[in-house]
Formats: sequence, structure tokens, C-alpha cells
Amino acid sequence: MSEVLNYLLVALAILGLLSVVLEEVIHVNKAQSVLFFGALSWVLLFIFSTGHEAEHQSVLTGLQENIGEIAGLWLFLLSAMTFVVYLNQKGMIEGLIYKILPEQVSERKLLFMTGIFAFVFSSLADNITATLISIALILSLNLDTRKTLRFATLVVFAVNSGGVAMITGDVTTLMIFLEGKVSITNLMLLSLPSLLAVLLLATLLSLPLKETAVIRRKHHEPAKVDFAIALIFVSTILTTILMNVFFSIPPVLTFLFGLSIMFLVARAFREDTEHSPIMDYIRHIEFDTLMFFLGILLLVGALKEIHALDTFVSLYEHMPAWGANYLMGLLSSLIDNVPLTAALLKADVSMNLAEWLALTYAVGVGGSLLIIGSAAGIVAMSKVEALTFGTYLKFLFALALSYSVGYIAVLGLGALVS
Repeated sequence: MSEVLNYLLVALAILGLLSVVLEEVIHVNKAQSVLFFGALSWVLLFIFSTGHEAEHQSVLTGLQENIGEIAGLWLFLLSAMTFVVYLNQKGMIEGLIYKILPEQVSERKLLFMTGIFAFVFSSLADNITATLISIALILSLNLDTRKTLRFATLVVFAVNSGGVAMITGDVTTLMIFLEGKVSITNLMLLSLPSLLAVLLLATLLSLPLKETAVIRRKHHEPAKVDFAIALIFVSTILTTILMNVFFSIPPVLTFLFGLSIMFLVARAFREDTEHSPIMDYIRHIEFDTLMFFLGILLLVGALKEIHALDTFVSLYEHMPAWGANYLMGLLSSLIDNVPLTAALLKADVSMNLAEWLALTYAVGVGGSLLIIGSAAGIVAMSKVEALTFGTYLKFLFALALSYSVGYIAVLGLGALVS
């Protein structure tokens, strides 16, 4: 490949990452900007390889592999997000929350309950949905600003922590799994150190809380079809795990099968009508998120073609893997964890199971250290007016301590697994 092309693609990648970081400044949706830079990178690859048959064929093969990886990720997320959108719009999730919560509870206990809920729910749903629902719960409590900030901070950390242990909960976890670096059963073990980190942060944030909160209940009676689809969703998650463990069936196939059953059950219950087709729920999922992943993975795939990711390998050559992984977690608070993880996977860094588990935790939770470091943080900041880069930064010590303790626990777990 031409040296000029190498510089061009690296420049486009830098511009793409800057467009993500400066989204609020340039007022261009990050999905739109990275899709532009990602697609342009591949166009340039084809243009510069014209006339060189071997290079042109290599680029074509690389694009086909890249598109195949993206398609698998897209279809899995589309299936999972459609389930969650349906249950959320039907009030099933909100109704479950208010059934669990007592009418009066101490703020300290409520903080722990909120953190645990965000942790558990984020392992089943995408981080954006989990954050939106958790923040809506917090805002309904009408707490004063200082307390709301503590609750919101815990939600961001808990959502990111809960997602790392399940392929349904975090895109980076799914990406690492799809590359065959870890198994579903390995990932589920991460829930223990992740929960430990959340409980530690909840303890630190709860110290000034001493009053009692009153919960304003919202009553909602779901229909029979809503219960049926909720059961299908839970069954699909469990079946995905079992089918992958015993028959090596890719999770995307099991989730597509579960989605098809959802559609047929809705039809049987007459929920799927001409005026309210069940397929319409697909239109309500976060397509911005899916388009962002598409652009990022195209961008990183293009960098792989020119071997620009070799620098990541060199970092692991000069540092022990546990140290490099910890550093990657810190970097994920500044650089979106999706391109960071994609770059590491494309660079084909050689690590054992324990080290891949450590990386999974690090890039999943490390983004919590800064409010701009994760989708959960961005969503929370958009919903809580007082939550800014500066106000969130006040909790940096507690966040960094919790992240570090969780990471150390993952290393210990990895040693036992190995």
C-alpha cells in the first residue's frame, strides 16, 4: 500500500475519534461522522489498490470479512434491543421496579437497590436503555441536587459494570466473545468482581445519606401477551447460553429465533394488527447506536488493512498484559471503548484466558471514570441537568478506587480459572 494512503487513513481515524469526543462542540451526530470516515477509508483503499490485482483482492477480502463481523453484531443487537423496546413501552420494566420498591426506604438502602437494579438490568438490556430507565427512577424521587448526583454516578458505574458479564449487556463484551477469546461461562464469572466494585462504590457514595425517601408508585396492569413476551425474552437469553455451551450455536442465531417466536406469539394474541404491527417496534430501537458501531468497525477494519494497529501489539510487548489491560481501561474513559476494543482484536494481541477476562472488565468499566467515557455517562448527563463533566469528576477517587478493586478481583478470578 502507498505510504500516502497510510497517512490518509490514520488521519481519517484520528478525525473520526475527535468527532466522537467533540460531538457536543461540532453538533454533528457521532454516528454520522464516524460512518463517513469509515466508509471513506474503504473507498480510498479500493482506489489506491486499483491496478494491483493482489492488493485489490486483499482489500476486497478484508471488506467482506469486516462486513460479515458487523452483520453478526448488528443482527444480535437488533434482536435484543427490539425485545427491550417492546417491554419498556408496555410498562413491564417500570412496573417491575415499583413492585419491588417499598413505599418508604432509607436513602442509603435505596442507593444500594438502585445500583443493584442498574447492574442486573444492564446485563439483559443495552446500556442506553438501562441508563434511561434507572435515571427516570432517580428523577422521580425528587431528591436534592447533591443526592441526585450520587445516585446518577452510581447508575453510570453500575450499568457499565453489569454489562461486562453478559454478551447481551455490553458491545465490547460481545465483540471479545465473537472473536472466540472467552466463553459465555467464563464471562458470567465476571459478575462477581463487577458486583463487588459496584457495592464498594455504593458504600462510598452512601456515607452522607441519612434521610428517608418516599416512593411514588405508578400502577400498571400488563396484558397476557406482555407476560408471554417477557418470558420469551428471558428464555431466549437462557437458551442462548445453553445452546452456545452445548452445541456452539452462535448467539445471533438463537436471538433471531427468539425474535421470530416473539412476532408469532404477538400474532397469536392478536397484538399484531394492521393499525399496530408488531414489526413497528424495530423502528423504535436506537439505530444511532447501531450506525455508530458500523462506522467505527469500518474505520478500524481499514486500519487493520494497512497494519496500523501493530502499535497496540508493541504496547503489550513492553508491558505485562495485566498492566496494559489496566491502562486500556483508563484510556477507555477518553477514547470510546468500541474502537479501542476493535483495534485490539484486529491487532490480534496474544493473551491467555485470564488476561482476556481482565481486558473485558477494563474496557467495559474503565469508561465510567469520566462522564464522557461511556454511552451510559453521556445519556445520564443529557437527562440530569446538574450532572456535568466537572460535577462527575468530584467522584473520581471513589470511581477509580472501585474500578481498581474490581480489576484486582478479576485478576484473582482469572488466576483461579486458569
